[in-house]
Amino acid sequence: MIRVLVVDDDFRVARLHAAQVARVPGYECVGEAHTAAEARAAIVRDRPDLVLLDVYLPDEDGIALLSSLREAGHDVDVIIITAARDIATVRAAMRGGAVHYLVKPFGFEQLAGQLGAYRRWRADAESRSRTGITGQNDVDALFASQRAAAAAGTGAGPGSARRLPPTMQKVFDAVLAADRPLGAQDVSDLIGISRPTAQRYLSELERKGRLTLHLEYGATGRPVNTYVAGAG
Repeated sequence: MIRVLVVDDDFRVARLHAAQVARVPGYECVGEAHTAAEARAAIVRDRPDLVLLDVYLPDEDGIALLSSLREAGHDVDVIIITAARDIATVRAAMRGGAVHYLVKPFGFEQLAGQLGAYRRWRADAESRSRTGITGQNDVDALFASQRAAAAAGTGAGPGSARRLPPTMQKVFDAVLAADRPLGAQDVSDLIGISRPTAQRYLSELERKGRLTLHLEYGATGRPVNTYVAGAG
């Protein structure tokens, strides 16, 4: 389980985001904080893997908090969640090492998409930490999965996932929830549609920029089309 700390000065918003996190497979919310001081204490006490961090806090700017966490050597990832839309704040978040930036208001689908992609990127990074980086291809793959994680939360406003046709939405949700790339047969087995139908929707979702195509080579040496969430 990926442990999440929600930091927002608004108690109601923090509670809402905590409840949304709990709905996403593979995640648990380990706490809420409403000030930078509470956030620092919770990070030391609860050791979350990921912080959903608001910018506007009563005692300290969230971007400043992010920078201080990096300087202190805290091994925690941060997704900025804020109503701030100015480029200076976005660039400061990027320089501070935020893994992504979600603009309020956003819907559950957008948050779930970002968390799902982050989970896959984290699993990829942990896998490569065990096997080691063998060359440039491994480095490129890690950066590609990180870009996919960022893309999952951008380019579509709240509720955009609801605009997909029902079966296409089921296909997209199946790929979104998976902890590995899925092929047409995987999707067929998961949601009970034919393999050709699954492939047709996967190809259309790739065309729309919702999915990225990966080629996997099995024992026969023939490539199999598999897909992950986010643009390539």
